[in-house]
Amino acid sequence: MHSISPIAYTPACETVRKDEADAIRTLQDAFASSAGELAEARGHACRAVHAKGHALLRGTLTVPGSLPAQYAQGLFAQPGSYAVLLRWSSPPAGQLPDSISTPRAVALKVIGVPGERLDASRPGHSQDFLLVNAPAFALPDPQSLLPARALLPASAEGFETGKKLLSSVLRTVEGAIEALGGSSVKVKGIGGEPQRHPLGETYYSQTPFLYGPYMAKFALAPVSDSLLALRGAPLDNGDDAQREALAAHFARQGGEWELRAQLCTDLDQMPVEDASREWPEALSPYVAVARLVVQPQQSWDPVVSPRLEDETAFDPWNCVAAHRPLGAINRARSEVMRTSREVRSNFNRCPIHEPPTC
Repeated sequence: MHSISPIAYTPACETVRKDEADAIRTLQDAFASSAGELAEARGHACRAVHAKGHALLRGTLTVPGSLPAQYAQGLFAQPGSYAVLLRWSSPPAGQLPDSISTPRAVALKVIGVPGERLDASRPGHSQDFLLVNAPAFALPDPQSLLPARALLPASAEGFETGKKLLSSVLRTVEGAIEALGGSSVKVKGIGGEPQRHPLGETYYSQTPFLYGPYMAKFALAPVSDSLLALRGAPLDNGDDAQREALAAHFARQGGEWELRAQLCTDLDQMPVEDASREWPEALSPYVAVARLVVQPQQSWDPVVSPRLEDETAFDPWNCVAAHRPLGAINRARSEVMRTSREVRSNFNRCPIHEPPTC
């Protein structure tokens, strides 16, 4: 295994800018207003981001007993197996047709995790991971998100003909970049995501977290043959292409992934506060710390799944203290996601709660 010297976390690793709190409040208000407008228009409240769910699946996460000491931290300190709830989704706030390209995302809720909770007032004992199929966030901090807040209602629903055209153009641009050996996170983030099968993708936390005494980013990478065969596989342009592709796969077969951790070894090249900076794997590779197995099953039930969508939330701040989220984007997520949960729960009159078991 690659020998590294991870940096221990200290409060000095995080720097809160003076204008951060105001920026987060502005974003919080914008997301709440957008979510409220969309709820009134639809008669139903969805998530402020990652609103369109494509699959809800049950799986098992197994932590091995042979991890090196620096990786045997927090959830991964002891060998064990945990039930997991997985949700595949698309980032916008609206139920857009899949022909409008957006990044792919997957969330994991690991059930029954032992250890000190970051927030003891939260019910349950889950550890949530939110991952997207790009190694870095499109923008560095909450302040950089402010110019885009006026686009929130438009980015959610409506204007679909124009969005489909823009998405097609951006996919062409992204295809040209990739043909030259590159990839543009920003182009993908605004609608240039190639129409590829979501199960062939590797997903990343994009932002850092505590990893016991250290700091780390996470990735979920496919490892079973059935998933590796889908790398780069094209996807139809139907309105629910992702949901249909996931359903077709899991009706016949399951899949296996590695949950990997990348420990911070250089704060200059692996910053905590700038979420747009990809951490170089040459300095610290992603190392497998657990294995996720999903058996064949129905990935979307037209009756049960929408109800579970309403009752469940995924939040990186729903965690053990050993994996506290770090950095400005994560601090903004804490407030924006709390507001989103409140809007959903109040409008739908459906309390959000942690599943007792999977």
